[in-house]
Amino acid sequence: MTTILVTGGTGTLGRLVTERLRADGREVRVLSRHTQPYAVDLREGGSGLDAAAEGVDTIVHCASTPRGGDERAATNLVAAARRAQVGHLVYISIVGVDRVPFGYYRTKHTVERLIEESGLGWTVLRTTQFHDLLVQLFQGLAKSPVMPLPAGVRDQPIEVREVAARLAELATGAPVGRTDDMGGPEVRTFKSLAQAYLAATGRRRLLTNVPLWGAAYRGFRDGGHLAPDQAVGKGTFEEYLERRFGRR
Repeated sequence: MTTILVTGGTGTLGRLVTERLRADGREVRVLSRHTQPYAVDLREGGSGLDAAAEGVDTIVHCASTPRGGDERAATNLVAAARRAQVGHLVYISIVGVDRVPFGYYRTKHTVERLIEESGLGWTVLRTTQFHDLLVQLFQGLAKSPVMPLPAGVRDQPIEVREVAARLAELATGAPVGRTDDMGGPEVRTFKSLAQAYLAATGRRRLLTNVPLWGAAYRGFRDGGHLAPDQAVGKGTFEEYLERRFGRR
């Protein structure tokens, strides 16, 4: 039976990938910093990582953090995969990592290149942002009576369950390199998304558009993080909000 290792297997995406693979009858190992028997910090590597990769056919690399360390983690993971002769490494990335000069995006792009140059069979899937990331952003912005929004920026959020299903499909197939991007069903203004969030949570806030500065802001304003030609997602932001907060 094929054995699949999911890094970040207890996170928002990794947990759903694990559930989907197991529901399909796959043997899955979950790697995270605090989950036995494969409690491993990828940034440190070591014998625990080698044990997790031993006998594995495919690795789905979902572990990531904007707080830093992704490049070191990927380097350690690739080295362990080589030693274990893993046949397929699947990586989840973000639409626009090669177009928007934002720090976290640059890191994700570097990890893509590490995987492409690893000598392993590889697949990279880029998607637009998950619905829950927008909610996290709006929760922070809504702490003030006036809710500032980046002027001129749109977004195309996607349902994380759909991404998990696609990753599980890719993990059980042969390496394909850069596969088609996945975008959410709608490209929306930040104002319309914020209004949907406020309606779903029963809050009242004054919305104001704030022009920002810098190359990263210009990249987002120009839509470098969007995939309008790959709007393959089905679940809308409003459907996610209703599921999370209930109907109002």
